[in-house]
Amino acid sequence: MLTAASAFTGSMLPTGMALAQAASVASLPARVGNAGHYRLRVGDISATVLSDGLIGGPPRVYASDAPEAELQDVLRRSFLPTDRLTLNLNTLLIETNDRRILLEAGAGQTMGPQGGRVFENLAAIGLRPEDIDVVVVSHTHPDHVGNLRTADGGTAFPQATVFVPRADWDFFVRNDPDLSYMPVPKDFRRSFAAAIKRSVEPVTNGIELYEAGAEIVPGLTTLPAFGHTPGMANFLVQSGTDQLLLTADLAYHPIVNVDRPWVPGPDRDKDTAQASRRRIFDMAAADQILVLGFHFPFPGLGRMLKTDAGYAWVPVNWQF
Repeated sequence: MLTAASAFTGSMLPTGMALAQAASVASLPARVGNAGHYRLRVGDISATVLSDGLIGGPPRVYASDAPEAELQDVLRRSFLPTDRLTLNLNTLLIETNDRRILLEAGAGQTMGPQGGRVFENLAAIGLRPEDIDVVVVSHTHPDHVGNLRTADGGTAFPQATVFVPRADWDFFVRNDPDLSYMPVPKDFRRSFAAAIKRSVEPVTNGIELYEAGAEIVPGLTTLPAFGHTPGMANFLVQSGTDQLLLTADLAYHPIVNVDRPWVPGPDRDKDTAQASRRRIFDMAAADQILVLGFHFPFPGLGRMLKTDAGYAWVPVNWQF
């Protein structure tokens, strides 16, 4: 019926209009790939999720205490591969008080070839790295600081002041960190630690160290979310009664860390991380706050629903 109606409507168009319509369709440029940016508003604050691409690894890394058979079954029933869990890299640009603030720098190429897309997605919305005034990172793992360094060793965001949690700077940058808690091969841990130091090297002299709980700029507050790393913070963006909560690495994927209570293997202090997770997820659920998950399927936006078993992730409807 729809096909017939469409054909009938087309036959009713004047010949010139029909030809013009066909020509305009034929002249559309070929599209390659999908959008890597997603706009929204938080009150008076303009916000844009900017994808830096993808990373991933064995599901066991992100669900360290899951029974193997149950983990495999959950992944299959979620139509996900059972041998690799793909994670997104969702940075957030907020524009407020004539300042452009990037929350999380992204991975660059530090954790695989599919990272480093934030620059092309900035360009897609008409901005250059030089247009960023502030970069705030939640913690200093490579997928959150990798883009601070250009391929030739320069500063990727040359006009930006970079904010990093003090406890993470002390643990990962000023010292040689003990990463034996990470459930990955020793070579990976070694390259992981080296990638952190290499990524932050260009911004070391001008770095701003903050304590979680500090307000970075009006409308952007950091929240303590310790455990994954010594100083990891979450971000609360607020304007009027509107709020957006960025949960960093409290959870890697909603299927294994929200809908199920499995523990991320890279959490340094798992008990403290679990307490942070429950406290912040409880707050998000009770106040019905819009949440952005850094590693969640793009654009990573949704809400936490409290359930008898724990929590459930409810993605938001796409807004054009």
